Amino acid sequence: MQEPLLGAEGPDYDTFPEKSSPSPGERTRGGAPQNRRVFLATFAAVLGNFSFGYALVYTSPVIPALEHSSDPDLILTKTQASWFGSVFTLGAAAGGLSAMVLNDLLGRKLSIMFSAVPSAAGYALMAGAHGFWMLLLGRTLTGFAGGLTAACIPVYVSEIATPGVRGALGATPQLMAVFGSLSLYALGLLLPWRWLAVAGEGPVLVMVLLLSFMPESPRFLLSRGRDAEALRALAWLRGTDTDIRWEFEQIQDNVRRQSTHMSWAEARSPHMYRPVLIALLMRFLQQLMGITPILVYLQPIFESTAVLLPPKDDAAIVGAVRLFSVLIAALTMDLAGRKVLLFVSATIMFAANLTLGLYVHFGPKPLTPNSTVGLESVPLGGTEQPLATPSSYLTLVPLVATMLFITGYAMGWGPITWLLMSEILPLQARGVASGLCVLVSWLTAFALTKSFLLVVNAFGLHVPFFFFATVCVASLVFTGCCVPETKGRSLEQIESFFRTGRRSFLH
Repeated sequence: MQEPLLGAEGPDYDTFPEKSSPSPGERTRGGAPQNRRVFLATFAAVLGNFSFGYALVYTSPVIPALEHSSDPDLILTKTQASWFGSVFTLGAAAGGLSAMVLNDLLGRKLSIMFSAVPSAAGYALMAGAHGFWMLLLGRTLTGFAGGLTAACIPVYVSEIATPGVRGALGATPQLMAVFGSLSLYALGLLLPWRWLAVAGEGPVLVMVLLLSFMPESPRFLLSRGRDAEALRALAWLRGTDTDIRWEFEQIQDNVRRQSTHMSWAEARSPHMYRPVLIALLMRFLQQLMGITPILVYLQPIFESTAVLLPPKDDAAIVGAVRLFSVLIAALTMDLAGRKVLLFVSATIMFAANLTLGLYVHFGPKPLTPNSTVGLESVPLGGTEQPLATPSSYLTLVPLVATMLFITGYAMGWGPITWLLMSEILPLQARGVASGLCVLVSWLTAFALTKSFLLVVNAFGLHVPFFFFATVCVASLVFTGCCVPETKGRSLEQIESFFRTGRRSFLH
């Protein structure tokens, strides 16, 4: 090492200096050559997240269409609609489980490329579906691909990025997932449901084509003893005008310290289990806030409440707001820091969920009960609740509150959870631990998505929103107590902190 990873400030020191001196590899002509190719490689990879976001919300316009299908083999009952919406998360959990092996067996890049196989097959099945089983299998396969990319892409992006842009690039997986969802909502206004599946094939093919020309993660190559290939990959990523020797030696030294397989004794060491536990709990809390069931059943939720605008238009508007919010997060993550945005995000989502719960419970009801998914078979609270008229501005509350929820999620707990997972996990366990995080995340999402309709029909639509609001409060406490600030730190510096056990980094 040519520079210390720990900086001292008198008797009580900060684990990292506020301004760490740049490595020779970071002192380039304006930094542009250093990051230009990183941006290209990141774009190629996060096309997988675009497909993930597209597939995740595919059911939003498709479930209402299928419940009124002219084909009797494709008409969905309430139970079938519930399975069609939730089975994606089971596939994603299986994809996360497979990533625990593939991430370290094939590598980050090849694992992402491999996800194109189940994704393309899943879209083809749904496009040509002639029975409910084809819809379920197609949805499961696209979920598998989504879970695999969700585990592999953040790791790939964090390992090829420089500390100065890692925060912004760390938000791009979420940004592209949001853009994919928005594209689905927009195309849902124009295309029939079969052609929506056909359109999903395009980004998958482009991703495979572009990634074929991108390098593998230098850190992964070094961990496999392919030093010369790792040097060429890092040189390509940083540009020909960049001196990469210092950065390469730093990565090489860190990889050598973790060249052996992790033993059970090492797994019980605090520097191993603490970051893994933090990442797991963040993924668990992220799902318990309700993002997946809200996105999956977004249009049916609007159809079950009194809304001023058509539910399809509401869903598209929310998708656009979500995209804008992630852009804000990408631009501010390396300026404001991760923890500040997590606090703001959870506070906004708490207010939005509380507002939605109160509106559904005490506000006006639709003039006619919704029959699409049957989120509520009868109006809540009986006839004492006023019926909404189409011109009542009070009926804008569900749209505004949902936009507020999506804004809060997309500017904090959405992208930052993925980024922190890839930042704090130790290299020795990064491939396995990232897959485990995705597995826990999507098993939680499946439980929520599958039980959402059951809870709504049994207790009312307001109950899930009050539960989500309570989880937002718990996430505020967790962020303040356990989540570290990683802004401006290299992956090697972050890992060094967990090895020292210094608490000064957490505040």
